[in-house]
Amino acid sequence: METDQNLIALSERLLVNLEFAHQRFQHSKEKRVRGDFHEEVKPFADEVKGTTETWRKAASYWVGQNRPKNLHVNQIETAADYLEVISVQAFFPETSKKRFLDQLQSVEFILKSLIIAVNQTGSQK
Repeated sequence: METDQNLIALSERLLVNLEFAHQRFQHSKEKRVRGDFHEEVKPFADEVKGTTETWRKAASYWVGQNRPKNLHVNQIETAADYLEVISVQAFFPETSKKRFLDQLQSVEFILKSLIIAVNQTGSQK
């Protein structure tokens, strides 16, 4: 149960990071300004990478053990990869808007689906 709560907390933290990345992306596009690599990009990307790696392991294990109907380990892997890409691309105005938003929506869907699945499994125990 504690690991379930930890997985939910990690997922929620990544949703907050995703929202920040989305806002930062919109700012970059509107102002046509790149983020400073050492001041903005690297610190944010490093934070997301650390959280993502912990989340990837926990989520992959949880999905493997609980086998939720609409979530699979390969989706967890894809979401983790997208998170790392999004955390960097958010700072660059030349990033493709369609690809960025598609990846963002995909990650958001998987994170929210995982939170729902963990909560449902927890209430059944």
